[in-house]
Amino acid sequence: MTNADASHRVEIEPNRHRLRVIHGGITIADTRRGLTVKETGLPDVFYFPREDINMTRLQRSQSKSHCPYKGDASYFHLLTEEDGPVIDAAWSYESPLPGADAIKDCLAFYSSRVDRIDQTS
Repeated sequence: MTNADASHRVEIEPNRHRLRVIHGGITIADTRRGLTVKETGLPDVFYFPREDINMTRLQRSQSKSHCPYKGDASYFHLLTEEDGPVIDAAWSYESPLPGADAIKDCLAFYSSRVDRIDQTS
């Protein structure tokens, strides 16, 4: 990081609550092994282990992006039978930068592109 980035933080913490992604009445992801990423200037983001996601509902897209703190992100469309694909609804850092290793093999979902992301007890 450069000096200008010294105040930027990315904290990754285990989330012991039940986390679920629900879209169109269907549970897409359901875990008690999720992670919460707290990043300077951004809302908290929940990451779900791939094993706890219905990956048959996701299709890799061609979209890519780069975060200087977490690395290169790959995106996934959410496939729905009712409305067709929800474009780039989820993303993953498959080879995260050092310090973000915990989110490897996890996906996060845009809350604006799915019906609900729940955190319960």
